[in-house]
Amino acid sequence: MDPVDRVDPVDATPPRDDIGAAADARAAAPLLNCLLREVAEPVGPDAPGAHRLRASGRLLRVRGTRRPTHPEVRTADAWQPLTHTELVKLTTEELRALTGLSNPELPAEMLDSREAVAAVLTARDRTPAPGDPYRRSEQSLITGHPFHPAPKARGGGPAAGWLPYAPEVYAHFPLTLLGVRADTVVEEGDTTALDALAPAPPGYRLLPAHPWQLDLLGDTLTEAFADGRLVRLGRTDGDVWPTAAIRTVYLPGSAPGAESGTESGGAPAVSDLFLKFSLDVRITNDIRRLWRHDLLKLRRTDRAVTEAFAALPGAWLSDRGYRTADFAFEELAVLVRDGLFGHVPPGTTPFLAAALTEGTEAFPGNPLADATDPEAWWEGYLRAVVPPALAAFHGHGVVLEAHLQNTVIACDPSGTPVRAVYRDAEGVKLLPDMTREAGWERLVYCLFVNNLLEIAAALAEHHPGLDPWPAVRHELARHPDVPEAVDLPDSPTLPGKTNLLLRWTGADGADARYLPLPNPIRRGRGRTE
Repeated sequence: MDPVDRVDPVDATPPRDDIGAAADARAAAPLLNCLLREVAEPVGPDAPGAHRLRASGRLLRVRGTRRPTHPEVRTADAWQPLTHTELVKLTTEELRALTGLSNPELPAEMLDSREAVAAVLTARDRTPAPGDPYRRSEQSLITGHPFHPAPKARGGGPAAGWLPYAPEVYAHFPLTLLGVRADTVVEEGDTTALDALAPAPPGYRLLPAHPWQLDLLGDTLTEAFADGRLVRLGRTDGDVWPTAAIRTVYLPGSAPGAESGTESGGAPAVSDLFLKFSLDVRITNDIRRLWRHDLLKLRRTDRAVTEAFAALPGAWLSDRGYRTADFAFEELAVLVRDGLFGHVPPGTTPFLAAALTEGTEAFPGNPLADATDPEAWWEGYLRAVVPPALAAFHGHGVVLEAHLQNTVIACDPSGTPVRAVYRDAEGVKLLPDMTREAGWERLVYCLFVNNLLEIAAALAEHHPGLDPWPAVRHELARHPDVPEAVDLPDSPTLPGKTNLLLRWTGADGADARYLPLPNPIRRGRGRTE
């Protein structure tokens, strides 16, 4: 493990003025992206950056495109700058006028997200970055989902409660170890890796727990501890560290050189696995529990993806199984996921794809920003990411949730992408359960809109003059057996998820709704072929 100081929960000090301004900007950018995508229209070329809000008719002006900044609203006499709080107020008024609905929860989440960013920036200001580039990538997402109104909301609780477990501040911590009476254990799949963490007393099975989840549960488990169904067994000897998905942690192993899941000699690290827990906190669109209905279909879904990837390029991190207690099925559930060993080619370095869209101040060592041949880098990324997702869909009926946070990209020593590693069976859909048309729409959103369009925009920002779309069309043309892929460059639009309206109307987080976005991949839009 890196000798990184754990965040002291009592030291969540008020942000300095410069950190406050940075928090405002980082919290405003994804909210502005949502506003401009879902409830506004561009005014036109004569008013750069200006958009008309559809319900009220008010004019909103921003600077920049990928990460909008400096929001201003037009008054009778001038453009009036908006603070983040004022932007939340404007958003609330616009959504109420547009939908006829009220929602007091979402404005509070937007404000909480901004406060969380401020706490993160304050903590990062005094915490050295880890040396391992993979860990640094997973823990770099300060802004969060670029098209969500409150991507960093942490349930409204004080920062002291969640900051010790936050990936954005390079947190690492031991897991709490519980013993669950054997007759109350519920499990499915391969959970043997859990038993290697520590011995359990006779008549009990080992169950690791996320310490924040135990804090959130409060007195819920008091009776189980009192009657012996649960016993406390201390903590893991070593630390885990949280990935970008805050409730998923990585146990990279205890051997030297094992940060990315391999020992220095090339053998599997002692642990080398991911563990995913429940958290009773709303993060983006969902309360982040391991829901019973998802766990019960886990083996079917993971088996389908694993079988598909046996014949595909790329790799899949199998969600091997889960273990929990029958008296706290969702609350204490833990999911066991493959580590990186065996999935990342020797000599390569893995990076979370979402980190590639971050600036170098958030993610130093970003191979996208450092690419000496950005066109070759982009072609390598497309060759790694697109073929397995298309083949899984067309040949196996598997719809990967291939968005940025579920994609790990392995890069060779020059920094060029060579393999995509996908993860998270919870978000995978199978075509027997949905129509091919609906499955393709979901894949296009996850793979093209959420993933490729964001990477392309970041690449063009770091390397001005690059036209990314001919390479995308060329990659699609390499898959003539997938009719939807062949037709995609002729489609005028792509589906964009409406996270702002989903949250405002209280829709289920899994109930994706899309609106048409102009398709930049469309033939004739690029400068050259």
